[in-house]
Amino acid sequence: MLIKETIHIKNMLCACCTRLLELEFEKAGIKTLLIRAGYAQIEFDTEVHSLESIQKILEKNGMALIKTREQKIAEQIKTAVIELIHHSNNVNSILRKSEYLVEKLGMSYQQLSKLFSKHEAITLEKYIIRNKIERIKELIDSDEYSLSEIAYMMDYSSVQYLSNQFKRETGMSVSEYKKSDKSIKRTLDKLANEDI
Repeated sequence: MLIKETIHIKNMLCACCTRLLELEFEKAGIKTLLIRAGYAQIEFDTEVHSLESIQKILEKNGMALIKTREQKIAEQIKTAVIELIHHSNNVNSILRKSEYLVEKLGMSYQQLSKLFSKHEAITLEKYIIRNKIERIKELIDSDEYSLSEIAYMMDYSSVQYLSNQFKRETGMSVSEYKKSDKSIKRTLDKLANEDI
């Protein structure tokens, strides 16, 4: 019997993830009706697939089914942080990261922070910092901006503050990073893992 199901998906945070999953579903005979970061509407034959077999496809690709409302909100927080830091052209929105998250998700920052820590291996603040560091790497690699401009864009009070946080997070200075083979880049789906 064919059924339609909307599933919410952990660690599906970018366009590459959605494309990969769409291909994996197609290969398995699961029709994708709609797919976006964090969720998909699918149609499948219950004689061939179950939510357990779909979970296995997700796990094979570093993702998982989201089963509770709180897990869904934690994933929405990750998506909002990525939108804010990696895709927003409005520099001022980074200055108000807590207000952005509060407006986007309709909960107080304290509630969001507590819920995030409950479902992820790190705090929300640490997750935001990790995303900022990855964005800084991208901006350095683009060679379009000075370090002062990057510090301003990413809401650091000074180049020194950015440099210190970059060193703490990556183990190397900005100048060492510029000379490196860039192998210390992290994928966005791994930034919530404590043991990076």
